[in-house]
Amino acid sequence: MSENRPNEGQLAPDLPGVNINITDHDEFGNEAFLPARPGNWQAYDNNSMAFSVLYTTSEFPVSLNDGHDLAKHDQITASKKLGLVNPGGTVWRIVDFAPGFESMMHRTRSLDFGIVIEGTIELILASGEKRFLHRGDVSVQRGTNHAWRNPDLTRWCRMAYVLQDAQPVLVNGEPLKEDLGHSTGDIPASECAN
Repeated sequence: MSENRPNEGQLAPDLPGVNINITDHDEFGNEAFLPARPGNWQAYDNNSMAFSVLYTTSEFPVSLNDGHDLAKHDQITASKKLGLVNPGGTVWRIVDFAPGFESMMHRTRSLDFGIVIEGTIELILASGEKRFLHRGDVSVQRGTNHAWRNPDLTRWCRMAYVLQDAQPVLVNGEPLKEDLGHSTGDIPASECAN
């Protein structure tokens, strides 16, 4: 697998492909690599945004014994029912944003760690507050309603996110629920959404 060649189904032609390198132990207890896995992309919003789910966990703490976590990850991704959040676990994904694209306003019931890998992205809160994040900047998203906008009109932006299931955020004693905006139906609801 080439370092710079885009993955099959990847929308961003100017960004490198993603290879997932997973470690394990062989039958003698020695550290070893499993075969590399290419990124697997899913397009959304008229090919203006694409996700590649790199890894998931389904429990905390996660069991790394006997391939338990690998089997659960493969089962969840094959089901095509993974929402933005994996109940009781984590989701690690790469998201590519087309030039000029703005995502829908949305909220997940999760703690999200975001890292800008390539380009610049604008984080927009439902309150109207906005902030630009540049390559290397990070965000910690704590259950707020937000959108992402790629301000560059010629280049794709890439971010990496780790979403961890969270308890409901309470505002004035009322729990906030997942809201997927206009992507409802395109992106499955997370089972923890209610």
